Amino acid sequence: MSGLSEAPPFWWTKADWRAWALWPLSAVYGLVAGSRMATARREPIPAAVLCVGNFTVGGEGKTPVSIALAKEARRQKLKAGFLSRGYGGGITGPHLVDADHDGARAVGDEPLLLARHAPTVISANRAAGARRLVEEGCDFIIMDDGFQSARIHMDYALIVVDARRGLGNGHVIPGGPLRAPLIEQMRHADAVLTMGSGDAAEIVIRRAARAGRPVFSAHLRPRNARGLKGQRVLAFAGIGNPEKFYDTLRDVGAVIVSTRTFPDHHPFSEEEMAELAAEAAANSLELVTTEKDLVRLKHGSKAMLDFAASVKTLPVEAVFDGVGTAEAIVRETLKRWRERMLQTP
Repeated sequence: MSGLSEAPPFWWTKADWRAWALWPLSAVYGLVAGSRMATARREPIPAAVLCVGNFTVGGEGKTPVSIALAKEARRQKLKAGFLSRGYGGGITGPHLVDADHDGARAVGDEPLLLARHAPTVISANRAAGARRLVEEGCDFIIMDDGFQSARIHMDYALIVVDARRGLGNGHVIPGGPLRAPLIEQMRHADAVLTMGSGDAAEIVIRRAARAGRPVFSAHLRPRNARGLKGQRVLAFAGIGNPEKFYDTLRDVGAVIVSTRTFPDHHPFSEEEMAELAAEAAANSLELVTTEKDLVRLKHGSKAMLDFAASVKTLPVEAVFDGVGTAEAIVRETLKRWRERMLQTP
């Protein structure tokens, strides 16, 4: 389960009878997941490894954060590369993503976005994927997700938490969105980054403070949004947290007349595109979606490509609230990597 739209809605509200009815299963799942994290043997990689992960399933804004950190790494004269599991069905890797020729069905939508900014490798075996990035000359690897399961050594684990929805009902899968008990996950985290505004992440902030972990904050800033101000739009999205996208559209002045929400990583069909186009035409609406959704439309039939050309996007970028935050995260990752290399026989 990777997205909000694939998850039961009760995961993101106050715990009710459904969460408590599933508590025995959640307890077993959490015990196993926590044990695996504690006992995992992680292969050391001859490059600095920064993991950008989350405590829960669903979209927390990891991809924009990863891109922002890659830009900072380049500013520090490092060659950054992205490592992802990938969500496509055709390639298990290790595969170097070609943003111009690979399709989302093969490599996944997030890797396609990442590949626009730095070398990106997808691999079910993350150690093999990390070695491929090293072969490409990368000395700073940003691992998109994999905090709970990756079998490579992480020099720094930055956990992104949405400030508006936090940990949902606070229960572990299948009763809630947590991938393992919070206390177990916090032991392996190096810092927490809250995204956006809201107070739902307060419990995480308090736990991080008790564990001596720094807490940073950031927000998503729209780019090139002037053309949407005052426009009547039909917004559609197949991402982990579509409400965040809709809220951002409203913030830039778009008038949302209608929304269509799909599961995370949804492979759009020609029938769905025809329905969206017909509704927009009938009501004189602009079609607007996310960059992540658009990359899934750009590699397909002529009808899909024509539809993609008619759709506007609202690009966003992650902006760290504290001066020097990104620089500090990259430098700390490098410091720990160098200490690790000195200890390597």
